[in-house]
Amino acid sequence: MALERELEAYRKKLPELAGSEGKFILIHGDELVDVFGTYEDAIKEGYARFKLEPFLVKQIRAIQQVHLITRLVALATVRCALPTG
Repeated sequence: MALERELEAYRKKLPELAGSEGKFILIHGDELVDVFGTYEDAIKEGYARFKLEPFLVKQIRAIQQVHLITRLVALATVRCALPTG
């Protein structure tokens, strides 16, 4: 899975980041590089420092929002799109 190290570093440091909730963190490998006020500032710094190397920009949240995407939704769309007759 991509960005495993970065996501693990985020999870480990999350309790220390509580005072920065809502801001954006730049993580490269195991290193928490810096905290930024906007996503745009964090992503610009990530590309400036790391070019095409993997890095993570993530909004700091005590409670993480979960997005669920199932195959059932995709299957229903495919079934509707099949020609009839």
